[in-house]
Amino acid sequence: MKLGIIGAGTIVKEFLPNTEKLEGLEVLGIMGTRPDAVKKLCDDYGILCATTDFDELCAAGIDTVYIAVPNHLHFDYCRKALERGLNVILEKPMASNDKEAEYLAGLARSKKLFLFEAVTTLYMDAYLKIREWLAKIGKIKIVQSHYSQYSSRYNAFQSGHVLPVFDPEKSGGALMDLNLYNLHFVMGLFGSPASVKYYANMDRGIDTSGVLIMEYPDFVATCIAAKDCNGMSGSFIQGTEGFIKTAGAPNMLGTVTLKLNDGTVEEYEERMAKTRLIPEFAVFIRAVKEKDYDFCYRMLDKSLEVSRIQTKARLEAGICFPADNRVVR
Repeated sequence: MKLGIIGAGTIVKEFLPNTEKLEGLEVLGIMGTRPDAVKKLCDDYGILCATTDFDELCAAGIDTVYIAVPNHLHFDYCRKALERGLNVILEKPMASNDKEAEYLAGLARSKKLFLFEAVTTLYMDAYLKIREWLAKIGKIKIVQSHYSQYSSRYNAFQSGHVLPVFDPEKSGGALMDLNLYNLHFVMGLFGSPASVKYYANMDRGIDTSGVLIMEYPDFVATCIAAKDCNGMSGSFIQGTEGFIKTAGAPNMLGTVTLKLNDGTVEEYEERMAKTRLIPEFAVFIRAVKEKDYDFCYRMLDKSLEVSRIQTKARLEAGICFPADNRVVR
């Protein structure tokens, strides 16, 4: 995979030190709006193309784009890349709403290109272990997934300086950020709920925290996320024969524990929690190399399901983005 990166923010800085551990990956260029920041990253990691221009990035010989920019820019950059015949790895959330996500998925399929939403949870061994354990805990009764993390940008927001993560004009908010990991955690195991309701703590038109309730035929799931306060993070699945819990937030998982009513206890440690981007990129690289379109499009369908539920819950809670009024074509 010959990769070009769009963005030079926190997640890219987390990703770049891990590239040497990913066999079959070559990063050829980085594009960003701040030339000095882009150049420094390229110099630090021996990347040849540092640019502010999309065409120049494409000309660097890339075959895949990793898009890691604010949410409202995902759609335009992804569409441009797909139209240029490039595969795309798109940081979560896939798009501002389900209309955009469905358009991008259709475009990728029509051009037989790869399109992945980067959600670390789904590719961790500990998540596969949870899926394996589910049958052991009997009939599911209660599911909880909780991710609270006081945002480093919240103080600025309180003082009147609105950065993208808290900006409704830029498709921000807790549901579009931390709660998306909760959604993927739950829906990746149990599929789409029968109904959904979002109770949001609102400030200046954006949700800084909130509780998402998802009703399934036989149980209820709650997804709690907060960017305006600290608290516990982790996931809990309760069944008639026992429970499963994670020690860490749903984007990292950490140690997962199975405890059954008969006293049986099993633990599994997620070894890649601190290097959480490696498992997902290893899978993406394999899929592209082996031309495994079936796998890609199955994962894409999961992303579309999440986007539909997320969009429905957000709009019913009165959280609207400019992208919601845009005609997608």
